[in-house]
Amino acid sequence: MAEHDDDHEDEAFGITDRLVVEVREAVENADAAAVDALLDPLHPADIAHLIEQIDRKERRDLLTLWKGGIDGDILSELDENLREEIIGQLAPDELADALRDLDSDDVVDLVEYLDQDQQGVVLDALDASDRIVVEQALSYPEESAGRHMQSELVRAPEHWNVGEAIDFLRSDVVLPDQFYHIILVDPRLKATGYVTLGRILSHPRATPLRDLTEETFRTFHVTQGVEEVAQAINHYHLITAPVVDDDDRVVGVITIDDAMAFLEEEAEEDLLRLAGVGEGSLSDKVFTTSKQRLPWLAVNLVTANFAAFVISLFEESIAGLVALAVLMPIVASMGGNAGTQSLTVAVRALATRDLTPANQWRVVRREGLVGLINGVVFALVMAVIGYLWFGSMMLGVVIGMAMLINMILAGLAGTLVPVFLERFGFDPALASGTFVTTTTDVMGFFAFLGLATLILL
Repeated sequence: MAEHDDDHEDEAFGITDRLVVEVREAVENADAAAVDALLDPLHPADIAHLIEQIDRKERRDLLTLWKGGIDGDILSELDENLREEIIGQLAPDELADALRDLDSDDVVDLVEYLDQDQQGVVLDALDASDRIVVEQALSYPEESAGRHMQSELVRAPEHWNVGEAIDFLRSDVVLPDQFYHIILVDPRLKATGYVTLGRILSHPRATPLRDLTEETFRTFHVTQGVEEVAQAINHYHLITAPVVDDDDRVVGVITIDDAMAFLEEEAEEDLLRLAGVGEGSLSDKVFTTSKQRLPWLAVNLVTANFAAFVISLFEESIAGLVALAVLMPIVASMGGNAGTQSLTVAVRALATRDLTPANQWRVVRREGLVGLINGVVFALVMAVIGYLWFGSMMLGVVIGMAMLINMILAGLAGTLVPVFLERFGFDPALASGTFVTTTTDVMGFFAFLGLATLILL
């Protein structure tokens, strides 16, 4: 039953365990016809998913057998680390064929993280006009709208009517594979509005295009942060975001599908960074993965030693009352979990711009009060447990008080730490976890052992 469920789950992506086995067998047997028969019907995303599941040697043999099979859509779906490997194995003519039908933003996405030599290989494979567009995009800052925009768009003079627009679209002009708006421009190519294809098709030919423009129209500068643009698209329910240069001329667009993909990628990166693993993936090499994780483990080792130092200050207290050693991990653990809850909410709110200087102190107060309420509940619970377990009412009072203090501090630290880190230019998702955990551990141990020393000994 479990095997059937696993296969059914993979079929949602067009890939089953059986298919992976069949592809591996075809590669092992050097059966090119079987490889073609198995892979050709699949969606590019499914092929990329399958390639990511097999090892390096199998991938190399697969590309040898499946000549011309890899196209730009498959490369776009691959994990960034695997793209470099796959591109390095493609012949120049294969690479040129793979990239020929891709939009400019997809080509830029493919090449921007490659090393210089591989970038040159990809650029050499492009037509001269496409190469100019890609090189121009690469000249913009890394996380800018200009870097991520699609240069393929449809413009029309603002004085046209519906009939002229339809005749233009039906002419021999090269159109993007997918587009949603016609962008209206003045004689100097400055954007003045845009009209959806639906409104064009549903109005008489004589209707002026300027009478059909959308109220949501707004433009974004090429140097504006792509995350800011994506959030604006999401916030204002835009479909297309025209990108303009210093002269307000339209040079590209960012569409809703690209914006949502970017926001999803940012959310995934934040999740990984909260765990201190950066932007790692399952396809990373062992050494690369180790190098990504080692620095934050080293920082955690330092902070753990600091917490151990705090404990060492109360060696005599612990030796005099062994129950303290039994109970103190509970205080630190509850504080750590509460801090992580507040931290996760705060980091996500910072990423979506919901947490701003205008409301941050209200959010801090709220998290502090949440910590107070939860702290009171669990303080009472632990007070009873401490009394029943060790027969000491005062021990129950001490651990209850320590629990309350640490839960309040956890709520405050989980919000304040990422806010301050962002204010000083650090990535709150990557750096906050270690500092919040250290705060709750150190303050939890200090509060519990300090109160025990004062009250019980």
